[in-house]
Amino acid sequence: MRSDATLSILHVDDDEALGDLVQVYLERDDALDCTVTTTTTPADALDRLRDDDTDFDCIVSDYRMPETNGINFLRAVRETHPELPFVLFSGEETGDVAAEMIRTGVTDYLHKSSPDQYTTLVRRVEHAVDSDGQFGPEVATELDAVGVVGPDERFDRVDTGYADLYDYDSDEVTGKHWTELHPDDEVEHIRTHVLPVVQEGGKWTGRSTGLRADGSTFTESKMVTALDDDHLLIAVSEVSTVEE
Repeated sequence: MRSDATLSILHVDDDEALGDLVQVYLERDDALDCTVTTTTTPADALDRLRDDDTDFDCIVSDYRMPETNGINFLRAVRETHPELPFVLFSGEETGDVAAEMIRTGVTDYLHKSSPDQYTTLVRRVEHAVDSDGQFGPEVATELDAVGVVGPDERFDRVDTGYADLYDYDSDEVTGKHWTELHPDDEVEHIRTHVLPVVQEGGKWTGRSTGLRADGSTFTESKMVTALDDDHLLIAVSEVSTVEE
């Protein structure tokens, strides 16, 4: 949890000029009392993390870098810092890295081309530091089927595992309204209890009821969190009858 002390942020991006910009925007924002350490390589960042004289409150990292990518860098970070907040600030499209984000425990994601990206980044860092640090190791292990819902409440894309849960092909789910994968009473529950939490910048985890193509229902374990540009990231798995 966040304390009243000045936050220490580690920013990793091979674009040195962008690193300077991020440092300026984060440090000058009155809402975020922080100092930013910038580095252009994940290797140097890991060395800094392992230094007993440094203690970071959050990492902001690019995805595509010459020696590795942001997800592999996060895996290395998690070996020594399993709960350190980690914000992926990248030019990659959300859907392209969504499943990897869930499985490795990214705290939050922001697309570099987002409007007011630096202002939004300040808010994402604040939220990440105030959160539990990541989507959660239990989520990363159990929720390995991923979908992305757009501002029109229709699926932009889903992976094969997500579609399989509802007995569809991936291309059949893409374009569907999310309400088509839940019975009516569950749709009401999601609208009144889940979406308000997510729209306020939070993350919802729990159980809900899924609706398959043949009309049958099943209990699902689900995580819903907001991405940039009013997109939602949904990770889900079926709860076995033994677990129920």
